[in-house]
Amino acid sequence: MSTATREAVEAVWRIESARLIAGLARVTGDLGLAEELAQDALVTALEQWPSGGIPANPAGWLMTTAKRLAIDAHRRRIVYQRKLETIGRAQPGHDLADEIGRAIDDALDDHIGDDLLRLIFTAAHPALSTESRVALTLRCLCGLSTQEIGRAYLVSTATAAARIVRAKRTLAAQSVRFELPDPAAMADRLASVLEVIYLIFNEGYSASSGDDWMRPALCEEALRLGRVLAGMVPDEPEVHGLVALMEIQASRTAARTGREGEPVLLADQDRRAWDRLLIRRGLAALQRAESLSKPIGPYTLQAAIAACHARATRAQDTDWARIASLYVVLAHVWPSPVVELNRAVAVGMADGPAAGLAVLDAAVNRGELGDYPLAHAVRGDLLARSGNHGEAAQHFHRAAELTRNAGERKVFTRRAAELAAPEVSAGCRPPGS
Repeated sequence: MSTATREAVEAVWRIESARLIAGLARVTGDLGLAEELAQDALVTALEQWPSGGIPANPAGWLMTTAKRLAIDAHRRRIVYQRKLETIGRAQPGHDLADEIGRAIDDALDDHIGDDLLRLIFTAAHPALSTESRVALTLRCLCGLSTQEIGRAYLVSTATAAARIVRAKRTLAAQSVRFELPDPAAMADRLASVLEVIYLIFNEGYSASSGDDWMRPALCEEALRLGRVLAGMVPDEPEVHGLVALMEIQASRTAARTGREGEPVLLADQDRRAWDRLLIRRGLAALQRAESLSKPIGPYTLQAAIAACHARATRAQDTDWARIASLYVVLAHVWPSPVVELNRAVAVGMADGPAAGLAVLDAAVNRGELGDYPLAHAVRGDLLARSGNHGEAAQHFHRAAELTRNAGERKVFTRRAAELAAPEVSAGCRPPGS
């Protein structure tokens, strides 16, 4: 198979797999079966496209193939159920395949309901652990590999895979219906849904592996789901907080890559390229979240941090002291090693690199970050700003070895080379983007 063909198949799968699986899940009532049918359609594409050529409408081809597979699956199921019935009961001219095909066409082409949102709430069923809910949704809605899911949660690939398998078995065993929950159940499952959307956006904003620095389609899908959810539950501040966070972060998309597609870090971005409309929408959503009577949480706090960057017309105008304070609150309400890592960056910018290193050391000493590549990149930057260029270069080298994203690797490798040079520029900067 040519590289172009494989890339085309992978691109179509990334874009269409979520809608495909969601539509099939509503038809079959079985999430595991829906993913199997979608994967079978992908396998068929891998078999036929190299010889027959890439179809003019590859997404439509995949959907048609999946429909055919779903029809076959339904036919086998119904034939099995009716095998003890008398053949004479069938109506003359009755075509079971046509009947099922029409039902599947209607279901998969229905744009009235939001299958993707329905799938998120189904995957967030209370019968599943939080970890399994997130892993299953990332797998089925985003087409992420188990390796990418493991990276998002700082767990092994085997652990991520086990969570997905357990989730599918539990949903099938308990006959969980593919539907939106009632208002009471929706409130209980909202936190898990928000976490899923948050991770989808993060994977799109900073791809965990591959050659792409970003996957804009994932960011767009997360934003769409967040906006839909905000319309469904308008009085929940954290929903608006998450939307605010995503809007503001997405505003930087055009400035995050250079002419050759190379990553551009936050401190080096041309802020004139930031999307002011998205920033205004984000700030409005943040104001909405903060105006509601219910307590705010981690997403609204992160949106407030993002707003500090958005309001600074120049990098040097950033209110790092406020950002560091917000991270203290965030660490209290949402303890996380990644939050501590980001707090180390903010403290390092507000109070100096030595203070930032103290925060980082405390997190590392708790065994929370291990070989997380960004932890080495942050340490490298703080050391460089302290004047310890040699050790800083070593940590950027280590970060480059650990990351699975090609764009990120280039950034770390370049920084290591700059720091290892005989004369190093004093203009060090945080590795954030």
